[in-house]
Amino acid sequence: MTIPLRLGYKASAEQFGPGQLADFAVLAEEVGFDSVFISDHFQPWMHEGGHAPAAIPWLGAVGARTSRVLLGTSVLTPTFRYHPAVIAQAFATLGLLNPGRIVLGVGTGEALNEVTLGLDWPEPPERFQRLKESITLIRELWSGERVTFDGQFYSVTDATVYDRPDELVPIYIGAAGPAATKLAGRIADGFITTSGKEPALYVDTLLPALEEGITKAGRSDDDVDTLIEVKVSLADDRETALEKTRFWAPLALSPEEKRDVHDPIEMQRRAAELPIERAASRFIVSTDPDEHVEQISRYVELGFRHLVFHDPGVDQETFLRTYGTEILPRLRARFGA
Repeated sequence: MTIPLRLGYKASAEQFGPGQLADFAVLAEEVGFDSVFISDHFQPWMHEGGHAPAAIPWLGAVGARTSRVLLGTSVLTPTFRYHPAVIAQAFATLGLLNPGRIVLGVGTGEALNEVTLGLDWPEPPERFQRLKESITLIRELWSGERVTFDGQFYSVTDATVYDRPDELVPIYIGAAGPAATKLAGRIADGFITTSGKEPALYVDTLLPALEEGITKAGRSDDDVDTLIEVKVSLADDRETALEKTRFWAPLALSPEEKRDVHDPIEMQRRAAELPIERAASRFIVSTDPDEHVEQISRYVELGFRHLVFHDPGVDQETFLRTYGTEILPRLRARFGA
């Protein structure tokens, strides 16, 4: 079996309020997208003009207004603001309300979301171990009738998630390095990463690490969905396509430049210092739909079968209708749906 190509929409929680964002998600289903994914931030990337709607209630609201699209987080951190048992309960509920349509995408987190709450922010190795343990606990709560769990970081005693989904909500792991990617290959239902980085990162590091994890666990490639958020900016002229990316300049900051930043004002200041070409460096910037298809196709050819498109502009309706008409049909004709 080969995993079919799926084409999704990234609902920009950092850029739009929850009601407007929900309208975009409904439109995405109408124009032919297969999935809608949302990040879960406590604070926005940008202090001015930014937003940070809570992902869990938003997914419930959008689930009630749609009937077909897959809905999920890319990503949520189940280790600091949330106890993993609370996430197990919340996503079991979402799964029962929207059978077969919910994905729990998880990651190790960012200082911007946790430090403001007075939570300790450990080094990456501990954050990785917390993530691994949280996934173990969530799955035990979804499968066990009465769970006692005494881990290194989390514990529950005689706990029951009464409304367990008939089939477990799939768990995807978001990763930008080899350790978490290998973990996704070993234990997750999907792997999430983002586009616009050096090709060698995907070819030489991430995809080999994913394959190593799959092989060590005795699994098949078809057991793990490969999702990549593809950042795209399409406009009638190049200057407009470039300028659309300005709000998302924080994405162009290096991990070292943003790793420990917990204040949106400081994040905004650092991003504002970037020249527009660097601000746009993570995006496919072009006025030509054919060029978009060609550049997007490179990720399919690498092995990604679930592409979630993120447009940086304020006019999301035009983006959705244009991609629904011009881009999605060409990709499906080329690679199969």
